[in-house]
Amino acid sequence: MIQICTVLTTKGQQFHFKGDKNKDAISFTLVKNLIIVPLYINNKGPFNFILDTGVGPLIITDPTLIDSIGIKISRSIKISGLGKGNEIDAYVSNDIAAQLGKASINNIPTAILKKDIFGLSNYLGMKIYGLLGYYFFNSFVVEIKYTSKRLLFKNPSAGGKIKGERIPIELIGNKPYININIESPSYGEISIKTLVDNGASHAISLERLNEKPFPVPSNAIKANLGVGMSGPIDGSIGRLTSLKIGSFKLKNVLASYPIYDDVAAKVFLRDRNGNLGADVLSRFNIVFDYEDKSMYIRKGSQFNRPFEHDMSGLEVYAQENKSLHYYVSRIEPGSPAEIAGVMVDDEIVSINFVPVANYKLNEINTLFKSADGKNIILTIYRNNELIIRVFKLKQRI
Repeated sequence: MIQICTVLTTKGQQFHFKGDKNKDAISFTLVKNLIIVPLYINNKGPFNFILDTGVGPLIITDPTLIDSIGIKISRSIKISGLGKGNEIDAYVSNDIAAQLGKASINNIPTAILKKDIFGLSNYLGMKIYGLLGYYFFNSFVVEIKYTSKRLLFKNPSAGGKIKGERIPIELIGNKPYININIESPSYGEISIKTLVDNGASHAISLERLNEKPFPVPSNAIKANLGVGMSGPIDGSIGRLTSLKIGSFKLKNVLASYPIYDDVAAKVFLRDRNGNLGADVLSRFNIVFDYEDKSMYIRKGSQFNRPFEHDMSGLEVYAQENKSLHYYVSRIEPGSPAEIAGVMVDDEIVSINFVPVANYKLNEINTLFKSADGKNIILTIYRNNELIIRVFKLKQRI
């Protein structure tokens, strides 16, 4: 999960089409429920960017772009955000032109991190340069077809009927918020306000309730919930009985409960209860119409897929070194992998005797949450020695 909270926004700039063109469509890549699009910057690229309703300015996470494409820097700033660390250093540039498909924008407000703290490329197993958010969504009526991995966008004046159930959105700080209903044995069914954040790979993160930490279910497990702008986010993962958006109800939904001081205490919007992420949103085909303060949803082909957490206890990252290598970055205490003796920094050589070169990182993560009781045989490389470790996947939530 990636969460970002920034205040670097300037209204006025918009993407636009040249000439009489008023709509376009492109394909996108979907990894860990995140939408990756090819963005051109200053007529160079394409560069892989995550399309993210949860960010305002263009965020460049890879500072090597400054020199490689000749970005002009105007000043340095401090950015505060979610996580248990301090403010981070970034540059500001107002001299960047960006293009997605046939749409372009000049002088898009941009923050460039001085250090790539997210490690998005390692997290997703492909090179990622940053995140694109508000200035794209505010320019068009944007349709995300998760089912076919297509992005359609058109001028609001282009007209045409929008399919799906309308959900009112409230734009606060250039980000969309909606009201949803959640149900849990702890507090019954309640209505909450959530950020609509398709740049966060979780299902839902519950941050605060009545100015206090959200009550954590008794059967929740401790977990690393991702990385925010200010560092790692720790907390717990449990399940909701149901989550309802408009008339659509999802059952047995995974919910993250971040440590209050690391997230809720740093969010300026006091009536915000949480963050609705892509593990929910990717079950729909969605249209965002910021001008009309609306979002339209209809069931996608993945609507009924079960919500599953990793059953191995492993977090794996990718590292490019002539070829792609996979390493263990974190192990959940008491998990099957830890009990089997897998260790942090182990390199995974094969899974069930299939070389990892045959897997994409997304496929490895899917395998590790595939079936309770499934046997996993890992061949790992540690201290110049090949070791085999065997364990069964276990549904821990």
